[in-house]
Amino acid sequence: MTHPVHTRARRLALALLAAPIVIAPMLATPAAAQWTVFDPSNYAQNVLQAARSLQQITNQITSLQNQAQSLVNQARNLASLPHSSLGELQASVRRTQQLLSQARNVAYEVGEIDRVFEQQYGNAPMTASDRQLVTQARNRWQNTVGGLQDAMRVQAGVVGNIDTNRATMGTLVGASQGATGALQATQAGNQLLALQAQQLADLTATVAANGRAEALAKAEEAATVEQGREHYRRFSTRSGYRPGNVTMFGN
Repeated sequence: MTHPVHTRARRLALALLAAPIVIAPMLATPAAAQWTVFDPSNYAQNVLQAARSLQQITNQITSLQNQAQSLVNQARNLASLPHSSLGELQASVRRTQQLLSQARNVAYEVGEIDRVFEQQYGNAPMTASDRQLVTQARNRWQNTVGGLQDAMRVQAGVVGNIDTNRATMGTLVGASQGATGALQATQAGNQLLALQAQQLADLTATVAANGRAEALAKAEEAATVEQGREHYRRFSTRSGYRPGNVTMFGN
């Protein structure tokens, strides 16, 4: 009886000694699973890749900003000048042209000038009557006076354009200085050139009107000399004065 009991006790002791060996792996497995593995090389590579990605994003943002600024600059360069003085300049030119077209008796046309000079400023015809000579002289005088008046009217019109031109020039200079782009500056410069052309047109009209008046005056003077010769010829070819008997106081 003693032997079987001893055998069972021995088996129980062996089982108790073996139990920690079996349980230990079961308890050690969760403890090992809670540890985090840190790889410095992998971490440095991830940081470097993130920095490169951030630099690429920064470069893209800078590129977009540059493109936006370029578009803004192009918009400024292509912006049209808000002010146009073309209408004012054309109105000034039309006023001067209208004054020139109102020239009386002798117009600014080659055919008209030739016709008038042939009829009124040529050699005094020997067959013309005294009345005809007087009529021609009066017409020439009217042409001269009309030419002088026309010249003064053109001068007055040009002087009247000075105030308008001064205001236009001030506006264009201000627009040129305040231009936001190349197109606006170019347009302002072109309008200033147009203003200069209009002023030259006024100067040309003034010179032409003055020259016309002077030419008519000299033509009248030459025709008057020629007509005076014709009058003298007619007077000298007439029969001389023959005195007759004069009775005075009834005697």
